[in-house]
Amino acid sequence: MPMTARDYAWLFTPGSTFTYESGDTGVIHVADGGELWLPTGHVVACDPFVCLGRGDNEPFTVAVEPGRYRVEAAVATLTRPGEAPSGDPHLRVAAARLVIRDAPTATWELAVQPGQDLAELGDDEFYGYGVDAGTGAFYDAAADASFPECEGDEGPLWDAFENSAWAPGPHLVTAPDTGHNLVAFSSGWGDGAYPTWIGRTASGEVTCFVTDFFVAPDPSDDPA
Repeated sequence: MPMTARDYAWLFTPGSTFTYESGDTGVIHVADGGELWLPTGHVVACDPFVCLGRGDNEPFTVAVEPGRYRVEAAVATLTRPGEAPSGDPHLRVAAARLVIRDAPTATWELAVQPGQDLAELGDDEFYGYGVDAGTGAFYDAAADASFPECEGDEGPLWDAFENSAWAPGPHLVTAPDTGHNLVAFSSGWGDGAYPTWIGRTASGEVTCFVTDFFVAPDPSDDPA
């Protein structure tokens, strides 16, 4: 059976806490990423330093109404037992969420791209995007051509991270010529592969897209 979604309402509740087996703890706060413009409603999630501007990253098969939608990140502040508060806390983006409507999520489904078949997944497997530059993003499929290839240390995406002293984000980046934008954020512990989930209301309307970076353990597994 493919991987199942976990409690993302908990993960995006400010003050939610968790404890690792090592005894290190995490406390969640929710960071605002601004409004993402979806002129077509076709959502792309990827590592922008690897994929953006190349024109070969397909959007998810589930689209939404065109519009502007809030993006936020569940950011964990991690501390070791007995560690004093720091002016430079250890922050990790646990998950990123594109909010389509402020309504309770009743069900979750794995977001897929064309040609991906859930029936082909084995136990606890998932479709997700690969990260090779420690970064993830949401943007509209039409925005891809508005940004040149972002691999390397130049361009507005690089500047957004560098000018914030490499804060994990989320960072809203806008292309000056078209107004297209994207929201980027660091990807949890870094490189890897990460699933995106689509939430729906009880009547089937899309509530959100959530990319899980596997930083926070499921609360049911918390040893505390």
